[in-house]
Amino acid sequence: QVQLVESGGGLVQAGGSLRLSCATSGSIDSINVMGWYRQAPGKQRDLVAIISSGGSTNYPDSVKGRFTISRDNAKNTVYLQMNSLKPEDTAVYYCNAEVRVPRSYGYLEVWGQGTLVTVSS
Repeated sequence: QVQLVESGGGLVQAGGSLRLSCATSGSIDSINVMGWYRQAPGKQRDLVAIISSGGSTNYPDSVKGRFTISRDNAKNTVYLQMNSLKPEDTAVYYCNAEVRVPRSYGYLEVWGQGTLVTVSS
């Protein structure tokens, strides 16, 4: 039914930039919060950025000032602009969204498959 697909990952040098995108598909009535998370091997999945339907954002200190989350509500797509990348940013990045589907109660939490970001030193 509802799917999220991330793209834009790859290999970059420290100090470089990448722009990730997350496209949604399926029958969707509305999307509430959208966010990005990341998980490095052997570590837990951590929040990277969250954006509300109204555009309010939150970031952890680890990425604040370097990463920017944005969304295009007309396209039901969320983006993550990553600048000044560091080796510690290396991880699989996952898109997340709270979506409301037709004739369903409440929101469904949907995850993408992830896209790998590797930052070399």
